[in-house]
Amino acid sequence: MPITLLYFLAMTDLSLVQIGSALSLSAVLTMPGAFVIGSLVDRFGPRKMMLAGNLVQAVGMIAYLWADSLLVVALWTTLLNIGRQAFWGSFGNVVTAISAPGEREVWFGFLQAVRNLGYSIGGVLAGVALQIGTDLAYETVVVVNAVTFVVAFVLLLDVPDHRAAHPDDAPAEGWGVVLRDRAYLRLVLGQFGFVAGMMVLNFALPVYVAETIDLPGWVVGAIFTLNTAMVGLGQGLVVRRMTGRVRARMMGLAQVVFVVSYALFVLAGWLPVWLAVVVMLVGAAVYTFGELIGGPVLSATAAEAAPDHLRGRYLGLFQLSWGIGGAVTPVAFTWLLAHGQTTLWWVLALVAVASGAYLQRLPRVLPAAGLRVTDRSGQEPAPESAPGPA
Repeated sequence: MPITLLYFLAMTDLSLVQIGSALSLSAVLTMPGAFVIGSLVDRFGPRKMMLAGNLVQAVGMIAYLWADSLLVVALWTTLLNIGRQAFWGSFGNVVTAISAPGEREVWFGFLQAVRNLGYSIGGVLAGVALQIGTDLAYETVVVVNAVTFVVAFVLLLDVPDHRAAHPDDAPAEGWGVVLRDRAYLRLVLGQFGFVAGMMVLNFALPVYVAETIDLPGWVVGAIFTLNTAMVGLGQGLVVRRMTGRVRARMMGLAQVVFVVSYALFVLAGWLPVWLAVVVMLVGAAVYTFGELIGGPVLSATAAEAAPDHLRGRYLGLFQLSWGIGGAVTPVAFTWLLAHGQTTLWWVLALVAVASGAYLQRLPRVLPAAGLRVTDRSGQEPAPESAPGPA
């Protein structure tokens, strides 16, 4: 992920804005897939969709080697996004099915830490490729990444399948029920601010560091490695520190932490290179705390607020916020970076503040957002005392 933009910059004649536009176009084309995948997950089970998602991503990634124009880049990244949607549209269903109530923040957090181990390897490879700077180096990263999806497919063959039973005499329910759930729609809307922040690591920082403020290429890899190490070592500690805190409050706190990190990124652009590197790494550490706080809480809330027999559709809708974020942020971030060194960070800070404030009212309509964070099975979360529905 950290090398996607830089790979196409190095291997094609496209400009930064053109590449961002191609990535956004591919995300737009695949957004309707969230509805299809949610239905397929409820019908066939999440495991089959996870397996299919990895194979599609392997094909989409290896096809990067033949991407040489805006439309072709959009085509192959569309294929990759379809596979990604299939995987992540199933992921939350599997985690919820095999984890006990009271443990879900822990499990979502732990799996986020494991996921970041993969990011760290990608970050190191990206840094090496940037430092070498040859076509072969970039192509090697793409091939290795495609192979990892095949490995993931093999590992997932042993994961049991889980589908919630739907009583035969119960009325048929579908997307209409999901789309009329206004409380859940508010959670999805509130998630957008967190998604915008999470996209910074993949689509903004590599370009900002390597191109905008012209720091050494290895700093990109160092940022991803630092992020991964902190998530791997600190996610469990952060969940334990959040235990007993209201989920909505933690969602807001994550946005505040993001704002602090953005301020540090701005500061780094005004400093000498050696000091800018230090400040960028400190900013990346602060940024990671926002990720540690918000990720498990939002994932657990989304999973527990969905009825069992429609969880595929509900989490498909929740996943759509990531799809829309993937559509908007590449072109938005690259456009903002092209219009000033600090413009992107001020815009993101405003988005974070607005999102954090909006999420504080969520417990009034969505009880799962007013529960308290738990970190062990058997601990019943206490609901927040909140006014009635607004």
